[in-house]
Amino acid sequence: MSGFLRPEAKAAIARWWGVGIGAAVAAFGLRWGFMAFGFVQWLGWVIAAFGVIAAWAAFQKARFGGGGGGAGVVAVREGEISYYGPYSGGVAELSDLALITLDKSRTPAVWRLDSPGKMPLFIPENAEGAGLLFDVFVTLPGLSVEKMLAAKGAAGPQAVVIWQRPSNRLH
Repeated sequence: MSGFLRPEAKAAIARWWGVGIGAAVAAFGLRWGFMAFGFVQWLGWVIAAFGVIAAWAAFQKARFGGGGGGAGVVAVREGEISYYGPYSGGVAELSDLALITLDKSRTPAVWRLDSPGKMPLFIPENAEGAGLLFDVFVTLPGLSVEKMLAAKGAAGPQAVVIWQRPSNRLH
């Protein structure tokens, strides 16, 4: 049975699985919302809203991509992003990050994570586990997910600043 689907099809199903689950939960909630009465009807509307929110979040993460097939491995643990690659690697602490750039002038595109006083960490967007970066990036204050996804999908070989730590200095 494991040979039934091509690896590309398995990867696509895994990537979009959350969207399908969220849509199924929303459909289940809508059914209760339209067909039930009283408390169950209201519960159905709440479940439908939860399903729509979950499907939207999964859709954004699926648009970001999951990486894989590229050079190196990304690991995220306790506020640290680690990249172990064949030619370079390193660790960037989430609390120290000052700037995140997506450099599409390289092939494959590379995430550049800058921290003050440290060498930048370069992570290919197709590195194994690069999808974990989405979960880390969305926790940064002021990061625009739509801007990040638009930059990732935009054509052209340019470097785009995705996020910069807000300055706490008074002018």
